[in-house]
Amino acid sequence: MQTKVIQVYEHQTLYYGKKSDGVAFTQKHFEALAKLNMLHDNKYFTLVHKGIKFSQYVGVVQMDTLTIEILPKADKTSADSTVWRNVLIDMLRATKKLRVNQVGEANVNKQNIHLLDIYFDWFLREVETLIRQGLIKKYYKETKNVTALKGKMEFAGHISKNLIHKERFYTTHQIYDKNHQLHQILDQALLIIEQLSKGSYLYHKCKRVQLDFPEVSDMRCTASTFDKLKLNRKSEPYKKALEIARLIILNYAPNISSGSERMIALLFDMNSLWEEYILIQLRKACVNTPYKVEGQQSKTFWGSISLRPDIVIKQNNETQIVIDTKWKQIEGNKPSTNDLRQMYVYNDHWESKFSILLYPGTHQTNVFHREFHFPDHSCGILKMNVLDADNKLDQGIGERILRSFEREGFFVISS
Repeated sequence: MQTKVIQVYEHQTLYYGKKSDGVAFTQKHFEALAKLNMLHDNKYFTLVHKGIKFSQYVGVVQMDTLTIEILPKADKTSADSTVWRNVLIDMLRATKKLRVNQVGEANVNKQNIHLLDIYFDWFLREVETLIRQGLIKKYYKETKNVTALKGKMEFAGHISKNLIHKERFYTTHQIYDKNHQLHQILDQALLIIEQLSKGSYLYHKCKRVQLDFPEVSDMRCTASTFDKLKLNRKSEPYKKALEIARLIILNYAPNISSGSERMIALLFDMNSLWEEYILIQLRKACVNTPYKVEGQQSKTFWGSISLRPDIVIKQNNETQIVIDTKWKQIEGNKPSTNDLRQMYVYNDHWESKFSILLYPGTHQTNVFHREFHFPDHSCGILKMNVLDADNKLDQGIGERILRSFEREGFFVISS
């Protein structure tokens, strides 16, 4: 059965008992999302009367035959979901969280291909590459009954299991084959894709990959499983496939509802994504310039409390600008009092002359508003268009931000 898709924007509310995009959102779906939210400390959604209010987390949630795409949106006027879907994909690609080139631009541009399909396709391609290159073998220990004595005899187990089977030996011995932890992790991700892709073109592709993949033992992966993984020169090619497998496995929640529905959620914090994107673009724009861009610098403020601005721009080893990125809309040019206080503290602790709150904007002229309330430094807000003239994610936003700072006199001009 083909998956039905509902598209919503961040901070939008979805009510059960009503249709969205002609697709029904039921109480059963609502309850499954509520349980998923509880597993993640209630950070993804807010429960309202008969509905779900989405937060700044964007991406995709799939529950059996229903897929919910949660898209970012930087303004209140544009209603083209394709534009904002592509903005999200391009941001994920720019921040190395998605490699669209490996999946294929043709597939990405299809309307019936959503973010989850792209990640599944990416993972299957990575596994196919590993199979072509040759899957590695590893040594691991196994304790069991064998018919020939090898390894270390486990006397207690041997006596209890082989009292009447004199021809057997209960030993711990080493085995060298493909049934090891790395392949067990990949196999678990393949099983999840098989279950969630039924009815789509990916299901047949997944089955083909599974036919070429060796039979391995089942294992239960947790976050600690991935944290303890150590790759060497031989297993380094597995790195990207394992990263995607981690994303798939840790976000998969089987039987989360009262029925037999299986759910997976790939959700990204737009605040973090926006910050990371701006940092990457500014670093790219500052190549061959006297400016140096640093991200997430931390300084102790009070006891164990530390301050960590998003982006710091230096010139001649002196901090010139502190930037705090905010993925949200503000009315007029009035940031919150807490944000302004934060800017003041940043200026003081980093000895910066300027601190900027950077907001997204679209279909408008870039807005710069600056306030001088202190003798040695100032604060300001900057709204930068997210989209370029072709309604695509602006890949030159870093250069435009730098030009704005230069026009405002934020840098020292050499004579």
